[in-house]
Amino acid sequence: MERLKILVVDDESRMRKLVKDFLVKSGYEVIEAQDGSQALDFFYEQKDIALIILDVMMPKMDGWEVCREVRQYSKVPIIMLTAKSDERDELQGFQLGVDEYISKPFSPKILVARVEAILRRTNQLIKEENLEAGGIVVDKAAHSVTIDGKSIDLSYKEFELLSYFMENKGIALSREKILNHVWNYDYFGDARTIDTHVKKLRSKMGERGELIKTIWGMGYKFESE
Repeated sequence: MERLKILVVDDESRMRKLVKDFLVKSGYEVIEAQDGSQALDFFYEQKDIALIILDVMMPKMDGWEVCREVRQYSKVPIIMLTAKSDERDELQGFQLGVDEYISKPFSPKILVARVEAILRRTNQLIKEENLEAGGIVVDKAAHSVTIDGKSIDLSYKEFELLSYFMENKGIALSREKILNHVWNYDYFGDARTIDTHVKKLRSKMGERGELIKTIWGMGYKFESE
């Protein structure tokens, strides 16, 4: 899958590096801008930016000005970062078309999860409507699964789990990574819930359940010929 490009705009280099490191680890390409003016230059140069993470308080041109100008040309998702937790700021952000509003300090893992939730919501993470492997067809638009032409009934999480495995065919996935992608940041239990869901998913898949391999001490990997 092609790496989605995210523009991170903040005048603090340490903050940019922190956000960039977590995004790159999650498979994104990151472009850094140190002020609003530079951010707009990159925005016009790069035609395929999938999302902008934008700090409010910056020299030369603040986040609100950048947001206003971007919104004249594009509906690209924007996450605003601010040191102030002022309700008026938040309202102004949403009126300008900001998709998400996060106050500093924040957890980088939460930020990445919000990024992924927004990209899913805007369908940028779903490059293919259908996933096919080993006789299994996942239709993401219809939210249905067939194996050798026969429909199988999966719960919402089982569907998301199978989709994630098939999108990452041949890649070893840790339980933590599966939790972050399938359960997002709103899950506070432990990784054993994954094992329970995988067990149920395998049983519903019949013989094809063997395509989900257990990697002892780590997680799982989906393999098909």
